[in-house]
Amino acid sequence: MKIAVFGNIHRGDILAHIRLFSDFFKQKRVDMLLHRDLYDYAVSQGVLPQAEIIDNDEFMADFAISIGGDGTFLSTAAHIGSKAIPIVGINTGRLGFLADVPVENMLPAIEALLDNNYYLEERTLLAVETSDGTKFDYPFALNEVSVLKQDSSSMISINTHLNGEAIHTYQADGLLVSTPTGSTAYSMSVGGPLVVPQAQNFLLSPVASHSLNVRPLVVPDNWVIDLEVRSRSHCYQISLDGRTLILDQTTKLRITKADFVVKIVKQQNQTFFDTLKKKLMWGMDKRN
Repeated sequence: MKIAVFGNIHRGDILAHIRLFSDFFKQKRVDMLLHRDLYDYAVSQGVLPQAEIIDNDEFMADFAISIGGDGTFLSTAAHIGSKAIPIVGINTGRLGFLADVPVENMLPAIEALLDNNYYLEERTLLAVETSDGTKFDYPFALNEVSVLKQDSSSMISINTHLNGEAIHTYQADGLLVSTPTGSTAYSMSVGGPLVVPQAQNFLLSPVASHSLNVRPLVVPDNWVIDLEVRSRSHCYQISLDGRTLILDQTTKLRITKADFVVKIVKQQNQTFFDTLKKKLMWGMDKRN
C-alpha cells in the first residue's frame, strides 16, 4: 500500500508528525510518499524521511493524508485532482470541517484505514471557464468560487444567468458560488445556509449586498451559472478555494459541476451533524 502525505510546513509540530508516520508506516510495511515541499522542509530541519518524493501531480497512491487545517486539505485536494485518491484530514488547525480527525486520534484513524474500517464521502466540485481563455493552474474548487471587488472602495455589479435566464444583477462587494462542502466556509460567514454534503446543490451568496432584500439562493448543481462583472476599476478578483487571480471585467465566467469528485475518508459512526455539534456547538442549549 502507498500513502501520500501532505502537510503545512508552517505548523510547528509537522516534523513530529512526519517522524511518527515514518516509523508507523515502516512498522506496517506501508510505502510513504511525501510532497517535495514537505520533504525539503524536513531535510532542512535535520530529518531524513524514508519516503518517495512527490515532485509533481503525476503520482499515484492508495490514500492521501493531509496534516494541517482545512486550507491544507484544499491544497491536498488540488494536488490529487481527478485521481480519486481518498483523503484523510488530520486537524492541526482550528475548526477543521474537512480536516476533522483530531491529532490525538490520528494513529487510530490510520489503523482503521489499514483495517478497511471506514467509509467514503464523495464531494462535488465547481469547474470554472473564462470567456477569453484565461487559464487557471487548477480550475476547480471544492469549497467556493468567490468573485470580489478588486479595490477597497466601490461595489461591483454581477450580472447573473442561470441556465441562460437572467435572474439578478448583484450590487455587492462580491458573490460566492459554493458547494455543499463550502456551506460551512466563506458562505456561512456571509449568512449562507448550512447544507449537508450529500445535497446536489450549489449556493449563490452575495457578499455585503447593497440591497437588503437579496438573500442566498440554492440551485441544482447541474445548472450552468454565467457571471458578468462590471466595476469602476475595470477589473475584479476571482478566487478558487483561495487561489486568486485578477481578471479584466470583459472576462465572463461560466461555472458548472466538475466531472469528478473528491473522496473523503470518514471514521465509522461520524456524521456531518456530529461535526456541526463539535465545531459550531450547533443545537447546544446553554440556558442550563
